[in-house]
Amino acid sequence: MTASSTRRTTAARTRLAAVGSLAVAGALLLTACGDQTEGGSSSSESSSGSDKAPLFSKLPADIQKAGVIKVGTNAEYAPMESVEGGKIVGVDPDIAAALGKQLGVDFQFTSGGFDTLITAVNTGRYDVAMSSITDNKQRQEGLDDSGKKLGTGVDFVDYFTAGTAIYVQKGNPKGIKTIDDLCGQTVAVQRGTTYEEALQAQSKTCTEGGKKALKIESFENDTEAQTRVKSGGAVAGVNDYPVAVDMARKAGNGNTFEVLDKQYEAAPFGIVVNKKNTQLRDALKEAVDAIIKDGSYQKVLEKWGAESGAIKASAINGGK
Repeated sequence: MTASSTRRTTAARTRLAAVGSLAVAGALLLTACGDQTEGGSSSSESSSGSDKAPLFSKLPADIQKAGVIKVGTNAEYAPMESVEGGKIVGVDPDIAAALGKQLGVDFQFTSGGFDTLITAVNTGRYDVAMSSITDNKQRQEGLDDSGKKLGTGVDFVDYFTAGTAIYVQKGNPKGIKTIDDLCGQTVAVQRGTTYEEALQAQSKTCTEGGKKALKIESFENDTEAQTRVKSGGAVAGVNDYPVAVDMARKAGNGNTFEVLDKQYEAAPFGIVVNKKNTQLRDALKEAVDAIIKDGSYQKVLEKWGAESGAIKASAINGGK
């Protein structure tokens, strides 16, 4: 989630758009620490025998001792992360399980509000956050959209990349073809994501071009945003491309939504780590590179139909 400009923002789960483009480069600083919600789970059947894991010694001593990396997520973004049968499943948990084999620890996921995740990492509630969170400079430096310092930034270990999609009701009754067609229209989005801020930027572009502003309806979770589009209360919603495609394929057996052909500018998703915890950050980067090399990373993406997001090598703070 990419989290603004997700989950994701929060999409960020979303997880900012440049003028006239729905990019996922900018972002709202995620603030406040919310309550944990449904769906705690562990990623790892994987990390049996820390003494056999090649990267166990790279981890901080406290995590070696605990045998666990606590992960905050917002499990509402299939195929990236969602709850099935009371368990958090998807691309991110499966990548984490592969990382666990390299590191010799379990990744234990807990689902909460997307816009609380970064703060929860910085307060120590979670060791990391992994929830389709767009890596960008604002989040790295703890800035708001105007460049004002709001809090402590975070580091990202990049592991995936995704563009942004616009989805509409099946049949596209309003004839939306590009982001410019959203001028004067109502658009639904999850609060705290990169897409919320992207829509704000696009609304300004509309008014500067002599068109009507967007009416942006922001919701606590993406399910509510989807419901608004389904009911016709909003002409469109925005989300990560793989999430939107998966949603359109599944909702109403493929008869509820469709995704516009154009995928807008891609940006990296990163595992969020406290800036002070450089040892954990560097161990995670090494682990991501290891699973790319051994092929387990590609197998995860193929399992979930997310191959379009594959990267060739990890990076630390690779977002712009």
